[in-house]
Amino acid sequence: MIISVIIIPFIVGMLVPVIPFQKRWQKEVFLEAAVIINSLLVWYLLLHHSDSTFLLAHFTGDLNISFRVDGMSMVFAGLVSFLWPFATLYAFEYMTKEKNENVFFLFYTLTYGVTLGIAFAANLLTMYFFYELLTLVTVPLVMHTLTREAVLASRKYLYYSLGGAAFAFIGLIMVIVYGNTTDFILGGVLDPAKIAGHTNVLLLIYVMAFMGFGVKAAVCPFNSWLPQAGVAPTPVTALLHAVAVVKAGAFAILRLTYYSFGTDFLRGTWAQAVVMIVVMFTIVYGCSRAVKETHIKRRLAYSTISNLSYILFGAVIMTPLGLVGALTHLVFHAVMKICSFFCAGAIMHQTDRHYVHELNGFGYKMPCTFGIFTVSAFALMGVPGLAGFVSKWNLAAAAVASENPLAWGGIACLLISALLTAIYMLTIVVRAFFPGKDFDYSTISDVRDPTWKMLLPLFVFTICIIGFGLYSQPITDFLTCVANGVE
Repeated sequence: MIISVIIIPFIVGMLVPVIPFQKRWQKEVFLEAAVIINSLLVWYLLLHHSDSTFLLAHFTGDLNISFRVDGMSMVFAGLVSFLWPFATLYAFEYMTKEKNENVFFLFYTLTYGVTLGIAFAANLLTMYFFYELLTLVTVPLVMHTLTREAVLASRKYLYYSLGGAAFAFIGLIMVIVYGNTTDFILGGVLDPAKIAGHTNVLLLIYVMAFMGFGVKAAVCPFNSWLPQAGVAPTPVTALLHAVAVVKAGAFAILRLTYYSFGTDFLRGTWAQAVVMIVVMFTIVYGCSRAVKETHIKRRLAYSTISNLSYILFGAVIMTPLGLVGALTHLVFHAVMKICSFFCAGAIMHQTDRHYVHELNGFGYKMPCTFGIFTVSAFALMGVPGLAGFVSKWNLAAAAVASENPLAWGGIACLLISALLTAIYMLTIVVRAFFPGKDFDYSTISDVRDPTWKMLLPLFVFTICIIGFGLYSQPITDFLTCVANGVE
């Protein structure tokens, strides 16, 4: 079954341009049903998985394309399969104003299968293969509108991704040469006998591979592609920022750090200090740029840059608690950010306004959209009772427990980020609900909330944000088991 959940989206996606749908609703039913069925199959697989590995192709020696369900794949695949049906439903209404729908949904659905391939990869080679494939299937989505800006954005995204993949490939080669296997094993696979005398070289290679995979995770200085990719349709940018691309980059770094090189080899070295400084700088840089940015989607893009490095900060603490914090924020940020991006997309779809200063008074005309956006804003700030507080607390607790002075400095970065997040998110909220006494509401008489296809996903994500904030113990316990290798 594990290979079927990867292949089904490929088949469904390729059928979209082929099947002669007579009415648009028939295509919508076909796609939504297929995505839901595949997600249900994924969840059945996760709940009834075995420890066996499915071998798809064998090359030579230990090199093969194979898939397996372990704790990490359960986290990432479960997240992706939960969010994708709602993202697809949202896309139906958003794409009514766009052209080339069939091509869009072809690559949109293919991306689902490729992301699951990354999630279920049993070894570094398989993950790298699907990681590269993810770039190829998402480039057409970024350039979907075929405007000059979209073409330039897709070109930059492609160049950055391929360049980063080249550095990641060097890490793959070193794991093959100096490791016992390429399989993902918690604790790492490097052979002590082989690495003797080559420690600094391998540490350098780890930093290079970290930055290579970090291109998709938008670490500084390789993050400029992400705000520029905001020219894509909102369902695409939501995938880029919350579900597929950037989370695949963070997921790959977690695999590389904890399951290939191993934290015992890395912890306390200069390599750990280098990557920790990079992610701490990115946390502050991202939210600082978000404060300055006036375009709605680009502001949220810089917010994503900052929050992704929250996940990486947990990763580079290199302790089980750090991994728990990283996984918690990987899951919770996905829900918070897709919610805020879908709100931004609803605003742009309904009103064709794209800048923060154009949103005055919209809160009264779009109460559902802006009410939900406010919840996601408070969650991203880390307000207690919402999901963002839980993940940030776990990260701070891991930093304190690590007894690493540099990690303690990371706590200061988290606090600075929380303050700046309040500024750039609440600015939008205040403008929407408090436009001023002299504001003329007749100038926005045409503004209204979208239909249920957009609102239903938003309400579901809001429930998740509040639910995770008030009752996070079950998922935290599960992530703790994953971080400690108890599945």
